[in-house]
Amino acid sequence: MVTHGIWVFGYGSIIWRPDIEFRERRIARVRGWKRRFWQGSHDHRGVPHAPGRVVTLVPDESDSCDGMAYLVDHSVAEATFAGLDHREKNGYKRHDVRLEFRDGDACDGVVYIAPAGNHAWLGPASDIEVVAQIRRSVGPSGANIDYLTELATALRALEIDDPHVFTLERLALETGQGQRSG
Repeated sequence: MVTHGIWVFGYGSIIWRPDIEFRERRIARVRGWKRRFWQGSHDHRGVPHAPGRVVTLVPDESDSCDGMAYLVDHSVAEATFAGLDHREKNGYKRHDVRLEFRDGDACDGVVYIAPAGNHAWLGPASDIEVVAQIRRSVGPSGANIDYLTELATALRALEIDDPHVFTLERLALETGQGQRSG
């Protein structure tokens, strides 16, 4: 596949709210990673003394993560990455990945991953604990429950199955009867 740009892979809010200039977008997969609500959000879906939970990718050689890839022209790449670096400043770092598209094409791309041990890392917890934290967290970008439900809605629209996200959404809606806290 020949491109005249850089593919940026999104697996969280970048799926439904990319806020970047792109020429093309395609559903893509990265192998060896899985999406988990293990990253703290002190700046978007929570606050420093009460962080929310957002997704990051964690290594798992037996798994993969599907999301949306955006082709960014070289002419706007510097500005795009400046904006994304600011947006993803709370523990995320750029990583090079191999993207596989649904049509069988593949190419290299860039993804933001918050690695274990970063300053905002929360790590694994039981589904009930994760949901409780999501339900009570609110930050400058809104309620954390909205992040969870927007992600689940976007994944369904793209026909992407993610049991981790869908289980958390179901539990959050069951425990809150669909109402937000905070």
